[in-house]
Amino acid sequence: MTGERPGTGAEVDNVLSALADPTRRKLLDLLAARGEVTATTLAEDLPVSRQAVVKHLTVLDAAGLVSGNRVGREVRYTVRPAALDATARWMATLAADWDRRLAAVKRLAETAERAPDR
Repeated sequence: MTGERPGTGAEVDNVLSALADPTRRKLLDLLAARGEVTATTLAEDLPVSRQAVVKHLTVLDAAGLVSGNRVGREVRYTVRPAALDATARWMATLAADWDRRLAAVKRLAETAERAPDR
């Protein structure tokens, strides 16, 4: 897409959509704190079933935020930070753009304030 910033588009959309749900944010927090864990272990700390945790992990996986690794009969999940990093970079670029725009407005207002009345 012409004029689009790097890191925008489907990847950022998927990350933001996945993070819109508080249960998925909690899952990501738990995974970040614990490292590699199973859905059963994660469900112990949440008011939802193991099956619901697996569904949320599927959304996080599709967004590139977690990955599952089969070990015997278990699937152990871990955080994948790359998609989150790309989203954070996009947000930082957006914030910097707004900071520049606000600084320009401030300069214009200060210039107009100092100008003599005609």
